[in-house]
Amino acid sequence: MVEKKIILDIQNLSISFQQYDKGFARTDLDVIRDLNVTIHEGEMVAVVGSSGSGKSLLAHGILGILPYNGVLGGTILYDGEELTQKRKEALRGNEIVLVPQSVAFLDPLMKIGPQIRKGKKDPASREKLNQIFEGYHLKQEVQELYPFELSGGMNRRVLVSTAMMGNPRLVIADEPTPGLHMKMVRRVMSHFRELADQGAGVLLITHDLEQALEVADRVGVFYAGTTVEDADVRDFDKEETLRHPYSKALWRALPQNGFQFIGGTQPYVKDMPKGCPFGPRCDKYCEKCKGEIPYRKLRGGKVRCLYAEP
Repeated sequence: MVEKKIILDIQNLSISFQQYDKGFARTDLDVIRDLNVTIHEGEMVAVVGSSGSGKSLLAHGILGILPYNGVLGGTILYDGEELTQKRKEALRGNEIVLVPQSVAFLDPLMKIGPQIRKGKKDPASREKLNQIFEGYHLKQEVQELYPFELSGGMNRRVLVSTAMMGNPRLVIADEPTPGLHMKMVRRVMSHFRELADQGAGVLLITHDLEQALEVADRVGVFYAGTTVEDADVRDFDKEETLRHPYSKALWRALPQNGFQFIGGTQPYVKDMPKGCPFGPRCDKYCEKCKGEIPYRKLRGGKVRCLYAEP
C-alpha cells in the first residue's frame, strides 16, 4: 500500500500568552505545550477534547491569526516546507480554508453571495454556489442578504459553504455545527468526508466525539493543551484498544457506553500539575507521573502515558 503524502505535520507545537499581573509583573501562560498532529492527503483527522484544551487555538496557530500577545513555538510543515507567517497569509482562504467556530468571521458589511464567491461573478461560480445552497436548504435570495439579516443557523450553514466553493488542499473545521439540527449536522459532516475522499486533508476540531467517530479516519485526543493520544477511529470500537486513561474516559462517557463520568476537572493553565496533566484524575497516578512523559508509539498509534499497556 502506497503511503499517502503528508499535507500538514505539526511537531511540538506550543502557544503561550504574555499577561501582566499587578504592576509590571509579566506572566507567560503556556496554553498549548508539545502538541503534535499529522494529516495526510485524503485523510480526515478529528481533534477532540473538552473546552479549554486548546483545540481552537490550534486552528488559529496554523492560520497565523493568533492575538497580538500570542507566541507560537515548535514546527508546522505544509507540503514538507515550513509554514511561515508569509506562507500562511498567502495560502489561507485559497489552499487552506477555515470553517470557523464563530459566525462573527462573516463580513457584516458585505452581502452573502459575493462574500462566499469572493467577488467572482462568472456563471460557473454562481451556479456552484446555487447548488451548495440548495444542499443546505438555503434559498437563492439569501445571497442578496447581509449576515445580520439571517438566523444563527443560516449563518452557520453559510460559513460551511465557504469550504465547498473552492478546491482546498487543507480544510480546518473548528466546531462547525453548533446550533444545527441533527439531520443538517450529518449532512455537513458528510460533505467534509467527501472533501477528504477527493484528496483534501481535513482537520475537524470538535468536542463531539460521537459525531467525529462517524466520519473521521483518526482521532487526536487533547487534554489541557497537549496531545495525549493519536488513535485510528476503529480503536474506539472497544475501550481495551485505546491507550490513554482520558481516551478511555471519553469512550465510557459515550451514550452507548453508559454516560459514565470521572471525578475532577481539567486543570486551568495556571494550576497545571507537574508531569502528566491528567494525573490527579487517574487511578494509576504516582511519583513517576510527575516527571517528563514522552509521546511514544504504541500499538499502531501514539500515547503520552507511562503505563499504557502494549
